[in-house]
Amino acid sequence: MRPLENFVALATGMLFGFGLGIAQMIDPVKIQNFLDFAGTWDASLMFVLAGAVVTTWVTFRYILSQSRPLLAQSFALSALTQIDRKLLLGSAIFGVGWGLAGYCPGPGFAALALNGLEPLLFVPAMALGFALQHWFSFDRKTAATST
Repeated sequence: MRPLENFVALATGMLFGFGLGIAQMIDPVKIQNFLDFAGTWDASLMFVLAGAVVTTWVTFRYILSQSRPLLAQSFALSALTQIDRKLLLGSAIFGVGWGLAGYCPGPGFAALALNGLEPLLFVPAMALGFALQHWFSFDRKTAATST
């Protein structure tokens, strides 16, 4: 990466983390109450969700109509177009983990700056989960034939 790309990545990440803090998405109790429909449901994060959906809907239409991104040679888009078992299972695991821990990856990292011990336990556990997923999904046949 060039210095401008690094700066833009850092500034974007900081803005994202700041937004997560303002929206209180780094508070695990707030998240758990949002997910607790039968108990202490807190609907205030619906506004955060609605704002994210509208922003994405508007900006992605414009951005993807461009021939290429401003700071890259091409867009990095997934070629996957089908909902399959792996997607459903991964989404379910993500949702259960989010509900139990009160963190997902972005807020987990942002919470490192403020919330004490919980994110210090969550982030390494998340990294271990990423590593295990990569190890279990690694296609050994393709790797063996490509070496």
